[in-house]
Amino acid sequence: MKGAGAVDITMIYQIAGIGILIAILNIFLAQAGRQEQAQMLSLAGVVIVLLWLIQLIGRLFRDVETVFRWW
Repeated sequence: MKGAGAVDITMIYQIAGIGILIAILNIFLAQAGRQEQAQMLSLAGVVIVLLWLIQLIGRLFRDVETVFRWW
């Protein structure tokens, strides 16, 4: 397994990529007059990113726990 820094950078790029893709698709849908679908797409993007962040925070807490374990 590579260093933890490489995983974090990859995750940041993935989140940025999802944001750019959602923004472009949102613009296309808004121009086509499909505001409801554009709003649902944005909401889905936010949910996906939040799930990724929850997993990262869980991994952070596990790592902190292993660092401060006394036995």
